[in-house]
Amino acid sequence: MLRSMYSGISGMRGFQTKLDVIGNNISNVNTVGFKKGRVMFQDILSQTVAGVTAPDGAGTQGGVNAKQVGLGVATAAIDTIHTGGSAMTTNVPTDLRIDGNGFFAVGSAAMGDVPTYYTRAGNFTVDADNFIVNPDGLYLLSTAGEPIQLDAAATKFSISQDGKIVQVINGVPEVSDYNIAVVKFANPGGLTKAGGNLYEYSPNAAMEPIDDLGDWTPANEATGTGSIIAGQLEMSNVDLTEEFSEMIVSQRGFQANSRIITTSDEILQEIVNLKR
Repeated sequence: MLRSMYSGISGMRGFQTKLDVIGNNISNVNTVGFKKGRVMFQDILSQTVAGVTAPDGAGTQGGVNAKQVGLGVATAAIDTIHTGGSAMTTNVPTDLRIDGNGFFAVGSAAMGDVPTYYTRAGNFTVDADNFIVNPDGLYLLSTAGEPIQLDAAATKFSISQDGKIVQVINGVPEVSDYNIAVVKFANPGGLTKAGGNLYEYSPNAAMEPIDDLGDWTPANEATGTGSIIAGQLEMSNVDLTEEFSEMIVSQRGFQANSRIITTSDEILQEIVNLKR
């Protein structure tokens, strides 16, 4: 069989993967805290037809480059791009946005029963027990690794940029003992997507799990975790203009690779027709 046919197949497979990622990006264009994906390609190992010849050193014969034929393309990486999304003002006190590189930590009341998850989606609410929870009922965790519970006697509350919770009890503002944890990873792209706008720890995100290190930190711009902005949500970082442009490129790339296959098929047909 012709090498070009298999190269075309690998190209179609690669652009199909790229279209899958683009489709997921577009479908999450309005998802709170969503981070877009990106597909990167690399060439497959080339077949060497003739090797390299070095110069003889006497000035009588020069060197000859290798003759290699590429065997197609492969998916090198599917990256998650952790750039900041646009801010949407809601004026809801439990809507939180991190203006920096950190993540909120959410989990169970009994640490260890449910793994700790990390998220940029700050659409939290207060449940019937006055705990601050995400839409899946996971508790927002403090710097002590504990669920954050508001005082039942509090008439209103506010959250400062460093994650401190100020509650008004009997008309008197009081600073809560809780401080919202903001976790920063050396390589946020190494986090594993767990669905529901949640990420899980992986060894490529940080050397050790954050909960094992006890490295729960408050929001702080000096450490790079960023500050917490209450009353705002971070929206998706998907740019529709870019996604539709990449969709056109992927469509044409898929079409071009399918043309390689049809052309190779025509050549094979001519070879078969040599004997009639």
